[in-house]
Amino acid sequence: MSSVNKVILIGNVGNDPEVRYLDRGVAIATFNLATTERGYVMQNGTQVPDVTEWHAVVLWRNLAEWAQQNLRKSMKIYVEGKLKTRSWEKDGQIRRKTEVIAENVQILYRPEQYRRNDNPAEPLSEEPENVNDEVSEAPEAPQSGGFFNNIF
Repeated sequence: MSSVNKVILIGNVGNDPEVRYLDRGVAIATFNLATTERGYVMQNGTQVPDVTEWHAVVLWRNLAEWAQQNLRKSMKIYVEGKLKTRSWEKDGQIRRKTEVIAENVQILYRPEQYRRNDNPAEPLSEEPENVNDEVSEAPEAPQSGGFFNNIF
C-alpha cells in the first residue's frame, strides 16, 4: 500500500517571500503562513481564544520567482504541497524544522495596497490566481468504481 504526503492550507502570508538563488541559478523562496482557528464561547460561557499556527513554506524554481513578484505580507492564499522535515546540527544540538514544500499557490485575496489595477474604480477579478511549475489538469475519476478504488 502506498502512502500520501499532502497538505492544503489557506492562510495569510506572514512576511514577504525571501528569495535566494542556489549555485546553478535555481530560485528558492521562503515565507511564513499563518492559519487561524477561530475561537468560540462554550455553553458554560468559557471563552476559547483564536489559535494561530505558523507554517514555514518553501517554493522552488518558477514558483519561487512568481512569489517574489506577486506575494506580499497579509495576502490570503491557498497552498498545496507536501511536508518535509530537515535536520541539522548547530552548537552540538540537533535541530529540526518541518516545512511545506509548495507545489501549487493561489492568491485568494489581496489587500487594497497590493491590487494591481490601473483603474482603482475597477474591481479586482474574482478569479483566484493559480500558478504551478507544471500546468496540468487533474485526471477525472472514473464514474464506475470511484477515485479511491484505483488507489488502494
